[in-house]
Amino acid sequence: PSGCGKSTLLNLIGGVIQPQSGTVCVAGTELTGLSASDCDQVRADEMGFIFQQFNLIPYLNALENVLLPCEFSESRKQKILNTGETPGAQAEQILNALFQGQVPDLTRPVYTLSVGQQQRVAAARALLGSPSIIVADEPTSSLDHDNRQLFMDLLFGQCEDFGATLLFVSHDPTLKDRFGSVLDFETINSGEK
Repeated sequence: PSGCGKSTLLNLIGGVIQPQSGTVCVAGTELTGLSASDCDQVRADEMGFIFQQFNLIPYLNALENVLLPCEFSESRKQKILNTGETPGAQAEQILNALFQGQVPDLTRPVYTLSVGQQQRVAAARALLGSPSIIVADEPTSSLDHDNRQLFMDLLFGQCEDFGATLLFVSHDPTLKDRFGSVLDFETINSGEK
């Protein structure tokens, strides 16, 4: 439910905030005690985020939004280059998979795309450069049942292709059967095991 700590958990995992006690380790790096800029770099290199409101940059077109991680992470850019591809080619490959071959004009301003199209652009941005963790914060909340199921199929397929762990936060209990591990915040907050 709202107010149970989902955003706090995601901010801890992303290194945006530090825990009051204990440690946070992500992709083999302990974030606890790192400087803000070091946490930013770990986040840029190791995590792709799909935000509930997508957080696409409105003055960039769709393709520019997808390529943004390579501007902040030399590591993710290098992972692409090591495969013999360019960031643009990998972006097009991911978008083609997520749009099932029906890719819209990517040079259009991103705000002119439909909600479902923007969601796929946000997912492609998160996947670009093969981060080890994809953090998805309520990415299906604005979708109807059929589009939600389609998006989940596409997201799982892409995470599997890139070998990424998917950390998915949702209010929707109908999605939990899709995941191998489910943590309920009410149980976590009550201290039960």
